[in-house]
Formats: sequence, structure tokens, C-alpha cells
Amino acid sequence: MQVLPTIAQVREARRAIGPLGFVPTMGFLHAGHLSLVERAKAECGAVAVSIFVNPTQFGPNEDLSRYPRDMDRDLRLLREAGVDFVFTPEPPEVYPQGFEASIDMGGVTRVLEGASRPGHFAGVATVVAKLFNIVQPTRAYFGQKDAQQCVVIRRLVRDLDMPVEVVISPTVREADGLAMSSRNAYLSAPERAGAPVLYRALTTAQSLFQSGERSADTLRQTLRDVLASEPQAVIDYVSVADPESLVELAKISKGALLSMAVRFGKTRLIDNLVLMAS
Repeated sequence: MQVLPTIAQVREARRAIGPLGFVPTMGFLHAGHLSLVERAKAECGAVAVSIFVNPTQFGPNEDLSRYPRDMDRDLRLLREAGVDFVFTPEPPEVYPQGFEASIDMGGVTRVLEGASRPGHFAGVATVVAKLFNIVQPTRAYFGQKDAQQCVVIRRLVRDLDMPVEVVISPTVREADGLAMSSRNAYLSAPERAGAPVLYRALTTAQSLFQSGERSADTLRQTLRDVLASEPQAVIDYVSVADPESLVELAKISKGALLSMAVRFGKTRLIDNLVLMAS
């Protein structure tokens, strides 16, 4: 496995590879990341991973400096997974002096995470566009846990005619339902014990939907009620929205994205489920 810190080295390595699967990450890898690597390798043969904690997607009061990092462990896991090369740039390699470009993906970035974290998705879209241009993958793999990010990246590829297929894989969860996330490392033991309430809220609303409930307001209230049963959980938002436009729904006709952001102490967790009408 090659560990490549510069763009020039990545482009040289890419020339020697045919179809290439790509998994962009911010490191501190868990089983969810590794499932994407496994799928990319199975479907493409060769796989590249990036490890880059992107500063432009963090707000001024967010956790850039304390975001968990363990490069040695990450590289060991990727080597064991059979990754062909890993792009490990420092910020000046991605954003050299004088860099000013930014990609605004419009309305889908103004709601949910975008409303709570202004500028976040401009940082995401810009770095993903750069990574796609640098690595030039055949397919790029992302997890459904970051549902809004998936919507944004699909639109980015569509709107800018990027020659890459975006592949979304199901959320990987712990045994108690908590979605795997690098930020779970921030949780104290009591917070970790309470965090599965997110998944309980989602599955409770899902059960109502499967029983015939189509009022989005009823499902939103259900999400809030279940979350309120956990004293440590502080709701940022709950949403029942169109899965493509992310516009909040009044009544569900075809399907919906249930999503939420909830704080446990200083740690902010997100989760979602997609509802599909039969």
C-alpha cells in the first residue's frame, strides 16, 4: 500500500490503475469506513482512500482541533484491508496560499445540517470536488448516515458533469443501534448509554409509518417524544423531509427522509432512516 501526501504522487499512482473505487474519509476509521472500502474493492478491484480532516467544513466554534486522529492505526487498518493507496495531505497541499474557490450547492445546503452549521456544505462540496479531480475515481463510496451530504454530493456530480458514480451504502450500526461515527469517541460512558435513543426514535416513527401513518407532523412529534425520554438528549432538529429536495413534508405520499441532530453534552450526533411507501 502506498501512502501519498502530495497531489503529484496521487496522480502518478492513478495512471497505473484501471477502474478505481474511492472512499473519502477524515480518518479515525471504524467499521463503517471499512465496509465502504470492502465494497469498493469488491466492485472496482482497486481502491484508494483519503484521510484529510477538512478545515473548511468546520465552523468557528466546532471541533476541528479536537477531532479524533490516529493516522498509524488508520494506515494499519487500510493496509490490512488491501487498499492500493492512501492520500494523506496536509491542509496547505489541498488549500495552497491564495486559494479562494468555494462551491455553493444551493437550497439543499440551507436546511437541516446547513441551517445549524452555516458554510459546512460549501466546505464539503469544495473538498469533494478537489478530491475527485485529484484521485479521478471510477466510483466514490459514502455512507447513508450522512444523508444530507449524500444528497449534496450527488447533485455536485450531476450539476458539474463529473465522470464518477456516487455509491451510497447503508449506515453501519453498533449492536444497540447507535450509528457508527468517529465522534462517538467523545461520548462519556453515561452519554454513550443514552445515545441509542436516536435509533429508537427513528425506528418508532418508522413503525408508525409502516402501520399506515402518513402525517409528517405526527412522525416529527413521535421523534421528539422518544428523544425526550432520554434526559441527556438535547434536540437540535428533527425532520421529515423529501429525500431528494430535503423540503419538509406535510403528508408522505411516496417516501421521506427521517433525520435528526441531537446533542449529548458537547457531542453532536446525527442519524436518519429513509421511509419508502409500498
